[in-house]
Amino acid sequence: MEFERIVKDGVVVTVDGSVKADVGIVGEEIAAIGPDLPTEGAQLIAAENCFVLPGCIDVHTHLDDAYDGLRTSDDFESGTIAAAWGGTTTIIDFATQLRGQSLQEGLDAWHQKAESRASIDYAFHLIISEVSQKHLGDVSGMVSSEGVTSFKLFMAYPGTFMLDDSAILKMLLQTRENGGLVCLHAENGGIIDVLVNQALSEGHSAPKFHATTRPMNTEIEATRRAIVLSEIAGVPIYIVHLSAAGALREVREARDRGLPVYAETCPQYLFLSDEEYERPEFDGAKYVMAPPLRPLGNEIELWKGLADNDLQIVSTDHSSFCFHDPTGKQLGRNNFANIPFGAPGIENRLELMHQGGVNEDRLTLERLVDVLSTTPAKMFGLYPRKGDLRVGSDADLVIFDPRKKKVISSDTHHMQVDYNAYEGTEVCGAVKTVLLRGETIVEDNQFRGKAGAGKFLKRVPVDLGNR
Repeated sequence: MEFERIVKDGVVVTVDGSVKADVGIVGEEIAAIGPDLPTEGAQLIAAENCFVLPGCIDVHTHLDDAYDGLRTSDDFESGTIAAAWGGTTTIIDFATQLRGQSLQEGLDAWHQKAESRASIDYAFHLIISEVSQKHLGDVSGMVSSEGVTSFKLFMAYPGTFMLDDSAILKMLLQTRENGGLVCLHAENGGIIDVLVNQALSEGHSAPKFHATTRPMNTEIEATRRAIVLSEIAGVPIYIVHLSAAGALREVREARDRGLPVYAETCPQYLFLSDEEYERPEFDGAKYVMAPPLRPLGNEIELWKGLADNDLQIVSTDHSSFCFHDPTGKQLGRNNFANIPFGAPGIENRLELMHQGGVNEDRLTLERLVDVLSTTPAKMFGLYPRKGDLRVGSDADLVIFDPRKKKVISSDTHHMQVDYNAYEGTEVCGAVKTVLLRGETIVEDNQFRGKAGAGKFLKRVPVDLGNR
């Protein structure tokens, strides 16, 4: 067999193990994996002393997103370029059905944002902000015709996105019919609303009160309630951005009972703590996100949950607002409740997780691949096209140099935001080269991809069963 490109002499890493081998590519697909593949006529891509990983998949991003008149600083062009620099070759972004819109209108708006700008492959979840009989009827069409098989519901944000238990149960029952998956933002929005108003009435306006008004119990209670609702409906659920150890215990206990309950966490909850809110001046606003950062020590249980598969995926929840922009984080200088939620991170996930997971002996290299690539592909209907290094899969590859040292900084990152949540963090291990469907998009410290080259990926329902 003749190959167009060969990734040469790397250590190929999959969930099944690691082996020194070449990867032969024809067109957009992997055509062979093995030692000493014939090189005649092929472009050789050096991977000696490096790991060759399947392209990472980030299943939780917010690009070109808008709410309350605000817009994230990263759109699909800048956000996907930054993702590529970090070894991510596929994202699943959240399209939003605003109140008064049809599901199709919400989805169409995101297609328009992404189709000429995305430089890596992408798919969509759909946020549903109201559950009428019409909306419920349209869900099946999203799954069968549009390739959108997952739907995000909020248990927080009264008046905009928050749904009551009856609406959530109706959606869960609907997915039992069509094979879709409900993803839940599990925080008790009613309680949080009361605590926020109380804090403001007492004159507490600093960023640190964002965390105190969203205590871990509000996440724990909502997670427990979400599990009860899914058990009543008899369907799987997926908890997004789980941050609290107590919420993880609820997930673990449900899984131990055989329930198909799944959850993700994010690097911010593994590497940062609520001490960030004590930063001088207004710097704590950089870390205002929902759920908020938790106390030191909480992350120990999250790392253990990843190692034990009680947490299945690490995503970023990338949502970028500039710190110095008067229409960004500065909006909440006199009122923490007005600080836009979210932090950047789409570029830093792989390098952080390799440092904190592999280098610090919390995760094996194979488990790292599992939580960043293979399980995201399997759970969200992209496998085996994505998420693995095997013959016939898309040639999405990351050449990762485990010896290269790097300091994470806003001075060198590619996200369109004026700070980095992990500023000054030192890592050993960095992305060297990235291929998307066989084409090199990051190489020699240059971005070689182009806006609009990313493909929309229609997904298929997955039987998650009991696992």
